[in-house]
Amino acid sequence: MHAITIPEPGGPEALVWTEVPDPEPGEGEVLVEVVSSAVNRADLLQRQGFYNPPAGTSPYPGLECAGRIVALGAGVSGWSVGDEVCALLVGGGYAEKVAVPAGQLLPVPKGLDLATAAALPEVTCTVWSNVFMIAHLRPGETFLVHGGSSGIGTMAIQLAKAVGAKVAVTAGTKEKLDFCAELGADILINYREQDFVEEIRENTAGAGADVILDNMGAKYLNRNVDALATSGRLAIIGMQGGVKGELNIATLLGKRGAITATTLRARPLAEKAAVVAAVREHVWPLVEGGHVRPIVDRKLPMSDAAQGHRVLEESGHIGKVLLTNQ
Repeated sequence: MHAITIPEPGGPEALVWTEVPDPEPGEGEVLVEVVSSAVNRADLLQRQGFYNPPAGTSPYPGLECAGRIVALGAGVSGWSVGDEVCALLVGGGYAEKVAVPAGQLLPVPKGLDLATAAALPEVTCTVWSNVFMIAHLRPGETFLVHGGSSGIGTMAIQLAKAVGAKVAVTAGTKEKLDFCAELGADILINYREQDFVEEIRENTAGAGADVILDNMGAKYLNRNVDALATSGRLAIIGMQGGVKGELNIATLLGKRGAITATTLRARPLAEKAAVVAAVREHVWPLVEGGHVRPIVDRKLPMSDAAQGHRVLEESGHIGKVLLTNQ
């Protein structure tokens, strides 16, 4: 098969489409013929040499895919050769085939084309696990997501609205904020021109946000705590703004606040399977009912993954960038 390899860390040009050995499905795994994958920020870090895959896993980037099952490993039940699926991956999505633990498979939602389904696994699993399984966002609460026009952000807006929350977003342009508003965002904050802490307080009568989903990390740490409501929950899922920050513990204590930080990639198989099962139970009906949809900025050939990385680095996109083998 062909796959995107990274012979040496570097810029987008470090991604090389080349012939590699076919993967073999192990016990409890299926082999998926990949129709599409998606570009995630973690892929950029892996390309740069900062986020290596766990030992013993695929060396190729790509944390999600959609395709057709072409082989079953030992002990797999509930799935058949020919099934159209999408999947959460530890890596290997930038390829023509990938071996996937059966617990990380999802059926393609009814009414959605196969290639577009690759836009769902990473964002739905990230948002559902952090915002709902960990931070327990409830109807009537105020939810703030940074980077509202990103793949994560566009999904977070829709899911939060679906459960009856008030949604605030940050983004850097009017175009992006307008799109967030179309998805249902109630509070629109241009982080280049406005202070999100002040805007959240002003729009919540001083109360603050009950749940914040943050991709910035260190840069926003103290300001996120300032923006929290009493008993607020801050879920950190990224470090685009750095990895080391100082925290005012007194402020956090005064708000009886909580901070969590998670990644999906390194979680044990059982934990990932539990997240995937929860997404299938709670999110898939919303997708099939038309209440939630994947937002795709563009589709590019898998062999041109470098251009997909450039698009993400330039940050002009809205939603997901997909890579296809079609």
